[in-house]
Amino acid sequence: MKENYTVFYTSVGILAILVLIGIIIPASTEQLTANIQAFISNTFGWYYLVMVTILLIICLYLLISPIGRIKLGKQDEKPEFSRPTWIAMLFSAGMGIGLVFYGTSEPISHYAISSPTGEIGTEQGIKDALRFTFFHWGIHAWSIYAIVALAIAYFHFRHERLGLISATLKPILGDRVYGKTGKAIDVFSVLATVIGVATSLGFGAAQINGGLAYLFGIPANFWIQLIIILIVTVLFMISAWSGLGKGIKILSNANMGLAAALFVLTFIFGPSLFILNLFTDTIGQYIQAVPRMSFRIAPLNEDIREWINGWTIFYWAWWIAWSPFVGIFIARVSRGRSIREFVFSVLLVPSVVVFLWFSTFGGSAISLEHNQGVNVSGLAAEESLFGVFNEFPFSMVLSITAIILISTFFITSADSGTFVLGMMTTNGSLSPDIKIKLTWGIMLSVTALVLLYSGGLQALENMMIIAALPFSIIMALMTASLIKALYKESKELGIGRIKKRKK
Repeated sequence: MKENYTVFYTSVGILAILVLIGIIIPASTEQLTANIQAFISNTFGWYYLVMVTILLIICLYLLISPIGRIKLGKQDEKPEFSRPTWIAMLFSAGMGIGLVFYGTSEPISHYAISSPTGEIGTEQGIKDALRFTFFHWGIHAWSIYAIVALAIAYFHFRHERLGLISATLKPILGDRVYGKTGKAIDVFSVLATVIGVATSLGFGAAQINGGLAYLFGIPANFWIQLIIILIVTVLFMISAWSGLGKGIKILSNANMGLAAALFVLTFIFGPSLFILNLFTDTIGQYIQAVPRMSFRIAPLNEDIREWINGWTIFYWAWWIAWSPFVGIFIARVSRGRSIREFVFSVLLVPSVVVFLWFSTFGGSAISLEHNQGVNVSGLAAEESLFGVFNEFPFSMVLSITAIILISTFFITSADSGTFVLGMMTTNGSLSPDIKIKLTWGIMLSVTALVLLYSGGLQALENMMIIAALPFSIIMALMTASLIKALYKESKELGIGRIKKRKK
């Protein structure tokens, strides 16, 4: 039992030290993280772009390959959850808070403040704003989740190995995954997960605070965010206490219902025809430009390269840091799916939903500013959504619904995070002890608060990029291990082999 908790005690100890440093010397912590983040972005930006594109290519191959017939479990096994519930759960865990936070703020920022192509405030700038937003939130992002989740689900359910990141590396590292090397890999994964989830919780708290400030004049500061996080912490711990089949399942379905309602109302009250035309045009441009955007690093243009570091590299780092959490959670709820169904549902279905979401919310924001002169871009990122709603009928109802949606996404992400961290630190247990889960719930909230205290949203972004780098190496090893194992099994099963006709 002592060995089972080695990763738990080590991870909690390291995080406790980092939290204390952030509390004692917040200014120095913010400066240090900013310097490290700048170094990583400038030095390894090319590495992130190449790696994520390779992951996408692998996912597309698995989607069309005969290997896709292999089940994540026994070949005759049935899925645990219905398809709608399954998709709702993976979507809520994947990027729920981020969609609400950036739904209006990213497209309007690309259009009016800092353009990826230099086309600020123009009609071409509108197209570029949506195209790059699609790029950041589309198939590249979900390919990162898909690879990690697929590796964990494949080795866990088909080969009955522990549901740990380290367990997926056995084809490459051998029995070292059961020793100190495996423990170190799991500790790195836990640290990346905590920082990834804590960053999203920080974004959620900031946006709830921004909405309350915009609507009711409540101050937007750390202390209000502290109260918000404390309240939500109690709520997600209650959910965590009820377990995966109850709390997360119920909240995930509730999230989808609220998100769908907010989406439909925004589409109806917003410039509906403009949204549809913008969505259609942007999809075409996105498909044509995906190869170019995938490798765009702008070595000769300092301004564009700075934009890429601040947006694209930040997002790739965010998705990578989130991937152990999202990957393990998606793997946990995906037993019984075929690899083809898994990749299709994880890669393509959420991407289409994301494209529709940003076309509706981002398109509404851009239309208000470009056609009606409403200064949406002048609002803080966490307030822009409420500024858009202020121009619609029933604005207060929409805004309050949005705050509730952010809160439920907040609870779902934290609840899922405590479950996954519990698995990762109890030797892959599918039913981690409630005390372990509650401990991680507290650590997630405290980490989010310390990051907000030491530097606000910028500190959150800095830590995300720093945490992603070491885990990206682990992810590369996981991908190689998965390909090696799938290739071996496909040969054993004769998958893809052309059968000779009998004469």
